[in-house]
Amino acid sequence: MSTDAVTGAADSLIEVTEDAAERAIALLEEEGIDPDEAGLRLFVQQGGCAGLSYGMRFDDEPEEDDTIYEHHGLRVFVDPASMNYVEGSVLDFESGLQGAGFTVDNPNVVSECGCGESFRT
Repeated sequence: MSTDAVTGAADSLIEVTEDAAERAIALLEEEGIDPDEAGLRLFVQQGGCAGLSYGMRFDDEPEEDDTIYEHHGLRVFVDPASMNYVEGSVLDFESGLQGAGFTVDNPNVVSECGCGESFRT
């Protein structure tokens, strides 16, 4: 079986780095959540000084209309409204002097706020 799979719209794409997948799977397992059924939900919400911000949470299962991506053993769920904003993005996990966390490299972003927490497309 391939390490990458997509269920849903074949022309849409979200990439997940191996580091991000490994970290998310480790967090799922720490919470006692089965990574074979559950996954990381990536979504966009109104907010932040630039107008939109990313959200992420673990969900036990996808919603009926989600596009489901699987990269390096991690399932990622994206709802149709969020897909309009995050299509083509790369989810990564970075650690450094300023802290560690998940990041979204989104080619659709026109501008970001100074803190990097919100964006506009």
